Amino acid sequence: MRKIVTIISAFFLLATISCTSTKDKSNSKTVAKATSTIETPARPNILFILCDDLGYSDVGFNGSKDIPTPNLDALANNGTIFTSAYVAHPFCGPSRAALMTGRYPHEIGAQFNLPPNSGETIKKGISLEETFISKVLDEAGYNTGAIGKWHLGSNPEFHPNVRGFDDFFGFLGGGHNYFPEQYRKAYAQQEANGNKLIWDYLHPLEHNGKQIKETEYLTDAFSREAVRFITDAGKTEDPFFLYLAYNAPHTPLEAKEEDLKLFSHIKDKKRRTYAAMVYAVDRGVKRILQSLKDSNQLENTLIIFLSDNGGKTTSGATNFPLKEGKGSAYEGGYRVPMFFNWPNVVPAGNTFNAPVSALDFYPTLAKLAEAEIPTGKKLDGKNIWDNFLMNKDSYKDDNIFVMRHRNGFSDVGVRKNDWKAVKAYNQKWKLFNITNDIEEKNDVKNQHPEILQDLVKDAEDWSKLHIQPFWWHNVKTGVEWKKDNMPKFDETFKLD
Repeated sequence: MRKIVTIISAFFLLATISCTSTKDKSNSKTVAKATSTIETPARPNILFILCDDLGYSDVGFNGSKDIPTPNLDALANNGTIFTSAYVAHPFCGPSRAALMTGRYPHEIGAQFNLPPNSGETIKKGISLEETFISKVLDEAGYNTGAIGKWHLGSNPEFHPNVRGFDDFFGFLGGGHNYFPEQYRKAYAQQEANGNKLIWDYLHPLEHNGKQIKETEYLTDAFSREAVRFITDAGKTEDPFFLYLAYNAPHTPLEAKEEDLKLFSHIKDKKRRTYAAMVYAVDRGVKRILQSLKDSNQLENTLIIFLSDNGGKTTSGATNFPLKEGKGSAYEGGYRVPMFFNWPNVVPAGNTFNAPVSALDFYPTLAKLAEAEIPTGKKLDGKNIWDNFLMNKDSYKDDNIFVMRHRNGFSDVGVRKNDWKAVKAYNQKWKLFNITNDIEEKNDVKNQHPEILQDLVKDAEDWSKLHIQPFWWHNVKTGVEWKKDNMPKFDETFKLD
């Protein structure tokens, strides 16, 4: 039964029109109070589109001038754009772990990327004690699919199919080459040479545990499979949750010739290839949107789009006006482009400026799906849905944290309201009014020492919840971590 749940007050009466699912169910009913003004259909389809290393300013809806993204822009402009959306970590593996678990990766030992070929070397993955949001939605009756990049564990016990996804198509590692004719040939050559440990960027793709012989450019293949999943889901009575994790525009920088030709005016080769890769994602979104329309599912689908972290500026990305990029505790490392789209439910043409965290997806989506979160499940995010629709700040007087470990020290960022404290590159703590100074240019710690002190204390208290990493992205980093007696938080949170 698809019931209608009333969730907010009179604020949006004239701005928003309520809707019902396009799926015809004779026993559906509306439960609404007389004072209700906007109604959120229960148990929507959820299409979660995640890009990899996409820059903050590399989509049209966030100001890109040289990379046209008309299909993403149309969805964004007909929905709500988030200007202060943060992921939980400035690079991919830990960020994705936070999406699936609803927890800061530092609290579950996942603060580093899994190393290449982790299934054959360390044989580890995200703790099985953590119930993924996919499992919660699957148990609530959703058709669940994951397409693209996984990077959360390659061994059988960590496989998407056992972590709540009915259907998985993609690769298990942290990246992949894009052209099948290239990576298949390289893989076969290494096999012929007797190599036992072949770089996982070259491995065959898989569908539900079985290797498949892919023939399309990788981004196009993932878009194709998303269309397949959506079309099949439309033939059932149950809603779907699709986690579409493109690996574009992550390196290696590889684009189709016909896409590259569209950007021949861009002189920088990296930027030109990167732009073509982003454009390929946008092309795929057009196909996916059409599949939602063709299967009469668009009206009851919440579409979420974002990047897993900031763009890598040394590989063609831009994050203007944010400082730095992927890997940084400054805004460019973990403040990402994001929008919601859901016809007649998500306010159209709106911009939401209050901060939100990717940690919020777990409780928010569970609520929308009327799913039961396991008893005792720890979550670090908030159900933001009501506040989002009322344009209210869910993080008023609360913190959003980031931490990235380096060799011998840690970078930290903590935001509360208009203020952000940052410690980076083993330098002294700095303080910014992030609302007025999004570029983090003007350190105002001397004018507001008490605000800096409070923020640093909050970050220190947060660090007490952290545990030692379960792995490091390479052996050398693990050796140095132990040698340096990391994380050395007594030094990190010391105010000079």
